Amino acid sequence: MTILILGLLLLGVHSVRMVADGWRARQITRLGGNLWKGAYSLLSVLGLGLIIWGYGLSRAQPVVLWEPDLGMRHLTALLTMLAFILLAATYVPGSRLKAAVGHPMMLGVSIWALAHLLSNGSLTDVLLFGAFLIWSVLGFRAARRRDRAAGVVYRAGTLAGDAKVVVVGLLAWGLFAEFLHGWLIGVKPFG
Repeated sequence: MTILILGLLLLGVHSVRMVADGWRARQITRLGGNLWKGAYSLLSVLGLGLIIWGYGLSRAQPVVLWEPDLGMRHLTALLTMLAFILLAATYVPGSRLKAAVGHPMMLGVSIWALAHLLSNGSLTDVLLFGAFLIWSVLGFRAARRRDRAAGVVYRAGTLAGDAKVVVVGLLAWGLFAEFLHGWLIGVKPFG
């Protein structure tokens, strides 16, 4: 569990803009953009690696807090589908969804984390997905506040753009759920 917590703390580098935006800006000026991005990326990769390693170790001897109802797996599938559509809205241009939400990736991570909390009841799962849920909710709130302060207006999208987002999101969700989740995580969501 210690390794997982250390990884979450290192990955917390993604919170710097939320809690110390002025300090972050000064460091970028002092170090230069490339050095800042390099250090940021190195800490992120190291944190992610520790999270994966620590999560795997913790799953070997889980501390079960509750046994989720089987129906929660179905709700998790539905919510993660929505999360993948929001993730697609981050990258596929021209959607009204991105214009309305502003930061669809942060909202998607929130929904993904909540979905996994509903269908997993171990202490490790609560720690991992709870940390991601708290981070993404606070990050979404901070990003929306920055947008309002800066007067950011997102370009209006189209119905065709929304359709592309939904198709890409559903394809990515299906591919990940059917093939990659079991291979990467060791759990097959659909059997």
